[in-house]
Amino acid sequence: MSENDIEELRSRFAREAMALMERTGEEVTRTRLAAELKVARARVETVFPEEGDLLDAITAEWFAPKLAVMDEVMGSDLPPRRKMYEFFASRFRLLRKNFHDDPATFNLYVEMGERYFDYARSYIDLADHYLCELIAEAQAEGHLGGLEVDTAMSLINQMVNCYLQPYMIAMIDEKLSEEKLALIVGAIFDGLDAQDGGARGTQGIRAA
Repeated sequence: MSENDIEELRSRFAREAMALMERTGEEVTRTRLAAELKVARARVETVFPEEGDLLDAITAEWFAPKLAVMDEVMGSDLPPRRKMYEFFASRFRLLRKNFHDDPATFNLYVEMGERYFDYARSYIDLADHYLCELIAEAQAEGHLGGLEVDTAMSLINQMVNCYLQPYMIAMIDEKLSEEKLALIVGAIFDGLDAQDGGARGTQGIRAA
């Protein structure tokens, strides 16, 4: 079996595993997948030598649409403010649609993501890399003054966290909106910098 054949089967088997998860509401093992596909277990194990390889392939299929919209935004000629908004909003739309279409399956993926976080690490790292590029574009226009790129990335991720973390979308879905996200991105561009605005103060809390 050629490498291309294995890659094609890897993607197809992963999608079949995801469809089975959606029907049963349970995680899928290689043994269960082979039985569902009515193929020899050895064939499935040729494609996924380890149980973790199946999880990795499922993770890749889950993230593929999110990576596609990120790539589309990053390849656009939008100005930095609009580009950063779309960078977050495009994924938020997909995640919210996933949740609304099938809340039970969405929550199953959330639980799996918490248990097998290492499989998602490379996708999260890529999103952070793209965000650093957007920060550099914003700083070139005079925004985010005085902030190291890594610091700005950390701050921005904290500010938009609830729009990108699946478990947060499942928890507070009705409180989230693209309009609010746009205001957050506006605040990032208009007010986030390295200056001390006095919030921490120099004195302790005293009664008025």
